[in-house]
Amino acid sequence: MTGRAFALHGARDATQRERARHILNTCGLEGDLWPAVEGTALSSAALSATVGAGLFAPAYPFPLTTPEIARFLSHRQIWAEIVRRDLDFGLIVEQDAALDPAVFSNALALARDHIDDLGCIRFQTQAMGGPARLIDTNGGSVLSLPVVSAPPCPVQMIGRDAAIHLLHLTESFDRPVDALIQSHWHTGLRAGAIHPSGVSCIAQTQAGSERAPLTQLWARYLYRRALRRAARHSRAPVTGGLI
Repeated sequence: MTGRAFALHGARDATQRERARHILNTCGLEGDLWPAVEGTALSSAALSATVGAGLFAPAYPFPLTTPEIARFLSHRQIWAEIVRRDLDFGLIVEQDAALDPAVFSNALALARDHIDDLGCIRFQTQAMGGPARLIDTNGGSVLSLPVVSAPPCPVQMIGRDAAIHLLHLTESFDRPVDALIQSHWHTGLRAGAIHPSGVSCIAQTQAGSERAPLTQLWARYLYRRALRRAARHSRAPVTGGLI
């Protein structure tokens, strides 16, 4: 099985580039440094060509930010590279990821064993709430299929067929890449999730305690409730992977 890691970094950020190089040296896969799409370099024409509105239900309740658009485009670039190089899978590692190699090696082996069947496996930084279907374990790492969705995460494995499918599906997009991947009732792709994964998020560990406005919290609550309703009627396979 052929796979590579793609470690994202800011093109002009030496600290991120060194962190990405360290990730490649410790993740257990051969890989490439991958300069992330810079939001500041996106023209208004490029933004309008890729971003739609209300493409599927439930509608995403917040406007996409430029960094979110750039992040989505970075993922699309790597999906295209997986297809171009005819890889069995690619491991996408974002700029704010950190790895515990001992734990991550168990999670990586678990993901490699199941990526053909599942198509997309996310390496979670925190335990997942809500019901989930157990798939397999390795060491202390548990691979499961969340019924609704798992929290955003900075590392995920994408299989070639899933990359092809997602590229066709996202010529226009209306929400962040994590929200799209979670929407299995629309994508027809039910992603797996691993925890503990040996992945942590630097942004989480450095974040402050500022609370979001009540209007934003209420909109997010309504959106999550709508997600649960949509998930109950999903056509995505209950065993995971693509339709």
